[in-house]
Order: sequence, then C-alpha cells, then structure tokens
Amino acid sequence: MKLRLYQVDAFTDRLFSGNPAGVVLSDGWLPDRLMQAIAAENNLSETAFVVPEGQGFGLRWFTPVTEVDLCGHATLASAHVLFNHEGRSSDRIDFLSPRSGTLTAMRQGEAIVLDFPADRLREQPAPPGLARALGRRPLETWRGRTDLLCLFGTQSDIAGLRPDMGLLAKVRARGVMVTAKGDQTDIVSRFFGPRVGVPEDPVTGSAHTTLAVFWAPREAGPDPQKEIIAQLAIRPPGSA
Repeated sequence: MKLRLYQVDAFTDRLFSGNPAGVVLSDGWLPDRLMQAIAAENNLSETAFVVPEGQGFGLRWFTPVTEVDLCGHATLASAHVLFNHEGRSSDRIDFLSPRSGTLTAMRQGEAIVLDFPADRLREQPAPPGLARALGRRPLETWRGRTDLLCLFGTQSDIAGLRPDMGLLAKVRARGVMVTAKGDQTDIVSRFFGPRVGVPEDPVTGSAHTTLAVFWAPREAGPDPQKEIIAQLAIRPPGSA
C-alpha cells in the first residue's frame, strides 16, 4: 500500500516553527487501527486523514494515542496540501467530519480562512486537582464540549505556568487551555493535552472555537464584529 503523506508547519511562514501536522491522503478510509498506528509513528500532535467524499473531503484527526473531535492546525494543513500540492482549483473546500460536521476552508489570496463551529461554554467550579496540576488556581473555570478554559489575571501568569503533566492528565477533559488578556495583543493562551498524548500543543486552532466564544463579549463591547487578536503566550527564555 502506498499513501501520500505530507508534513506541514501550520500557523507560520517560517520553517521549523508553528505547529507541525501530518496529512495523509487516500482514496478511502483506512482501518482505524492503521490510522492510529500511522499517527503514533508520526508522533506529531495531530495527523489528519483525508479522503474524497462527494464534492468535498472526509476528514479525521488522530493524536499519537487517540482520535479527537476537532483539530484546527491539521485542517489548515490539509487545506494547504489540497490547494497547493494536489491541484485543487476551487477556492473553497468543504471538509466533512464525522465528529464536528462540515468545516470550510477558503483560499483568499495567499491566506486560507477556516470557518469552524463555535463552542458552547458553561462556568463551573475548578475540578478537583486542577489548581495543583497547573500550580496556580485560575480566577474562573469554564467547560466547553471537550476542553476546560481557565482564566488568569495576566500574560505573565500564563507564561509562568509549569504544569504537572501527570496530574493534569487526570483532569477529565481533552485539553486544558489557560488564557488572559495580552500585553500587546487582545488575548494570550496556552493549551495542554496530556490526556490525549499532547503535553503542550504549540498552536491550537480548535481551542480558539472556545476562546472566541469566551472573549468576544468581553472584548467586542458594542461592536460584535470587532476583530480579536490572539497570541500564544511563550514561556520566558531559559524556562524548562
């Protein structure tokens, strides 16, 4: 069996930066165990599997240890491959996800714009062990469909976190995102997913379906169309 496999650095214009994703193209769905084995061997935060379906493409995502419901950077990587390396002439791609529905990628000049479903959030008390796992108690804790969102006071709080990944893996969520208002951008965040085999994801597209819902009413004010600029909060130089 021969498969077309790409590795794409998403969310960057520089080599060896951003968030690398695997993209596997095949004419039909491979067995689940084989897709999981390929993702484990790639050992990237996610590997996307893409197959033709009608006028669009079926799309599934696997971490090294499990299948996940949604992945932004691997969807962006898949669209880039189809637009730039597989001869897709249309400026629109509809991806059909069995877990997240239809996801649209649109080519606009040199950019690719993704249309993803908004998350649903509810505030809740911090789960047992969360504060200890993060090393600091969040100001607020919210649960989305698959992830937890933890609000902190400052960008320095976010950059300074040193989570205990063993303890964090016991928290019942696909991932835990931490966020605060940014110093030079509207918001900053980091995303931890040790429960699904991704200790810290470099840049997480799917987390922004949650972050946008959380921050939009706080940042937009009277302008619901206000653009919110988000940034990954990099840890200080020399940190482990």
